[in-house]
Amino acid sequence: MALSGMRGLSVFISDIRNCQNKEQERLRVDKELGNIRTRFKNEKGLTPYEKKKYVWKMLYIYMLGYDVDFGHMEAVSLISAPKYPEKQVGYIVTSCLLNENHDFLRLAINTVRNDIVGRNETFQCLALTLVGNIGGRDFAESLAPDVQKLLISSSCRPLVRKKAALCLLRLFRKNPDVMNVDGWSDRMAQLLDERDLGVLTSSMSLLVALVSYNHEEYWSCLPKCVKVLERLARSQDVPQEYTYYGIPSPWLQVKTMRALQYFPTIEDPNTRRSLFEVLQRILMGTDVVKNVNKNNASHAVLFEALALVMHLDAEKEMMSQCVALLGKFIAVREPNIRYLGLENMTRMLMVTDVQDIIKRHQAQIITSLKDPDISIRRRALDLLYGMCDVSNAKDIVEELLQYLNTAEFVMREELSLKIAILAEKFAPDLSWYVDVILQLIDKAGDFVSDDIWFRVVQFVTNNEDLQPYAALKAREYLDKPAIHETMVKVSAYILGEYSHLLARRPGCSPKEIFNIIHEKLPTVTTSTIPILLSTYAKILMHTQPPDPELQNQIWAIFRKYESCIEVEIQQRAVEYFELSKKGAALMDILAEMPKFPERQSSLIRKAEDTEADTADQSAIKLRAQQQTSNALVMSDQRPANGTPPVSQLGLVKVPSMSNVDRDSADQGETQSNGTLTVVDPQPPSTPSPDLLGDLLSPLAIEVPQPDANQSDHNLGAGVKGAPTAEDALALAPVEEQMNTIQPIGNIAERFHALCLKDSGVLYEDPYIQIGIKADWRAHHGRLVLFLGNKNTSPLASVQAQILPPSHLRVELSLVPETIPPRAQVQCPLEVVNLRPSRDVAVLDFSYKFGTHLVNVKLRLPALLNKFLQSISVSPEEFFPQWRSLSGPPLKLQEVRCKTIATS
Repeated sequence: MALSGMRGLSVFISDIRNCQNKEQERLRVDKELGNIRTRFKNEKGLTPYEKKKYVWKMLYIYMLGYDVDFGHMEAVSLISAPKYPEKQVGYIVTSCLLNENHDFLRLAINTVRNDIVGRNETFQCLALTLVGNIGGRDFAESLAPDVQKLLISSSCRPLVRKKAALCLLRLFRKNPDVMNVDGWSDRMAQLLDERDLGVLTSSMSLLVALVSYNHEEYWSCLPKCVKVLERLARSQDVPQEYTYYGIPSPWLQVKTMRALQYFPTIEDPNTRRSLFEVLQRILMGTDVVKNVNKNNASHAVLFEALALVMHLDAEKEMMSQCVALLGKFIAVREPNIRYLGLENMTRMLMVTDVQDIIKRHQAQIITSLKDPDISIRRRALDLLYGMCDVSNAKDIVEELLQYLNTAEFVMREELSLKIAILAEKFAPDLSWYVDVILQLIDKAGDFVSDDIWFRVVQFVTNNEDLQPYAALKAREYLDKPAIHETMVKVSAYILGEYSHLLARRPGCSPKEIFNIIHEKLPTVTTSTIPILLSTYAKILMHTQPPDPELQNQIWAIFRKYESCIEVEIQQRAVEYFELSKKGAALMDILAEMPKFPERQSSLIRKAEDTEADTADQSAIKLRAQQQTSNALVMSDQRPANGTPPVSQLGLVKVPSMSNVDRDSADQGETQSNGTLTVVDPQPPSTPSPDLLGDLLSPLAIEVPQPDANQSDHNLGAGVKGAPTAEDALALAPVEEQMNTIQPIGNIAERFHALCLKDSGVLYEDPYIQIGIKADWRAHHGRLVLFLGNKNTSPLASVQAQILPPSHLRVELSLVPETIPPRAQVQCPLEVVNLRPSRDVAVLDFSYKFGTHLVNVKLRLPALLNKFLQSISVSPEEFFPQWRSLSGPPLKLQEVRCKTIATS
């Protein structure tokens, strides 16, 4: 900003700097704004110099943080000035004060275009800078062809072409349609032959954006990228100004390798061999030095090369070399290098056949858990979690349990969940799993969610051989003078169910078990008391013939809580007291809990997402998205003992959908709800993790593999008495395609379940989950659609349209075009019922994930029964009307008997 000759501007800046406090500064700014506003009202009397000076003052005031809501037209008008000083001020101030949606920018489009197509290179650079900073669809549609001509022009200087490439990149990001693929792919390949590294670096940035959007059209650029890497690796024709601490243009190397990661594979053997030679040279030539700047540059190139090696599925020898190099990095003293080494070694776990090589560094990784830097400890925890398998599970879980004693509070919840997951997934025997979970609860009770002790209860219930051992361990923990309340819960539940298996052991008589549990009663909260009351009833049930002294003690406790203000406690106390008077019949009423229903379980994804700084569509990430999840698959299916539903996992970064109930249909079974059409050249073979689940499914150790050949059900299956799918939807059938993304779960059963309840999952596939929650009042209904992205990449081109029948008026709020990674959006939906009808509204939903274009039509549960309201009628009003009816179908009577079982 040249201020020479602008005395008024210099004085104003000096006055601002000399202000003693914020109030003085505000008064001085207000005075100056008033003066500028007055002068702008008489614009005809302003000289170009004065207009320039006042616009500079406006920019300075704006930089101080004050709102400048006038003078925009004066700034834009300076763009058309013939002289450079005024034009420079106009471009700079306009790019700072206005955004892409400002109306005044439309007035400047022609002037900017004239500067771009003109012969003055200085004006071209100013115009390209403005367009690149502001962007916007208007600029993209009007100026993109002219910017493309500048980029490929051989008569323009490299400075202009560099700016043109970056400007075109901004316009492409705003509106991808500005790039006409036909013919442009060849021009892009020609740009990669550019000898000027500045133009080549800018062009490579543009190529990265283009191939991330559609790599199929740019295969001709692939060998050119490899030649660029060869040129840089051999330091051929690299000017000194592009050599950074002895490394030839590290920025261009990183961008080139990132562009290569968007191509699925390299089929040409010569190109592949040349590329691996370059990567081998990078791996061999990178080491840790004392110069921090050189380290940063060389390691940026190295880690991008590692990502490319993993993407290309290199030979095992090169993979081993990569792991060995990372092993050296995690052992150095520099924390930044250790962090990068751990992070990239975690990524290497996604590659097959390298896990055994990584295990050689297990001791050093465990040492990193004691690092002073918490970010390094987190990366070490992620790596240990990912490299754990049956062979090293005991060692890793033992180390994590020891680390739990000293871990920060912010890490303990995540750490506890990971220990529980590893213990279940890789348990060598059942007793070891119980030992680990009880140790976990004992050491970190405050950070162990109910989900984990619910799971160990299910485990014990489903394995008869484990029940005596679990009861004995629970008895041992109760001997401790101070234990966490969660331990009281799990111990009381297990001993209530299985303490009779320990009756012959010393100290395990029913009376002794009751006394040791009852000692904990004064220390627990009201949420635990109902569990203890159930345990007392179970102990009393197992004591047959009853011990009068023990019976009186338990009865006294029941009578004490019969008047408790907590309804749950009061109800249990009253019911158990009455049931306990039934003597031997109590054995049948309070019989041992049945086994929980079996269901497939797997571990959820890694505990914490690592930053994805490689290409979004690289083979590594695509494999990670398509692999079976490494965490517990959750459901809302209540166990037979009536355990209440649990909270959501805090570990998963997707926003909670605890308000959306999970459907209990089997995941392997698929059925059409409406029609499903997918354009999917490569459908994933396995479903992605269930990110919105809970920890209530049975254990992976016990669950048999489901039958892979699940039968598809007919689309016409509907609610009993409801119309057929064709009648309800009134839609033309969509042709079936050869390649489809199969939904997860039985879609028709999901719809039928939502016909009877107000929240649940409407649709799910490997990429997205659609939940629904509804509130019905008379003929009005308010629904909320929950759209959850289950992947680490965004879902694009999201569209939702409601196809309502004539009797419904439906209004759907705006649906975002993009759903960010691991995120959830909510879309309210208003429904008004105009008259009775059996027709069903349809949700026409589509989205794009990479090359997969998915379109599905789903029936919405806005049925007639949702708009019905019950009314209360007194017997005096009801029976006269009832007797006046002649008979069926107006009059129908049915008597049903219902047996209530209490546990």
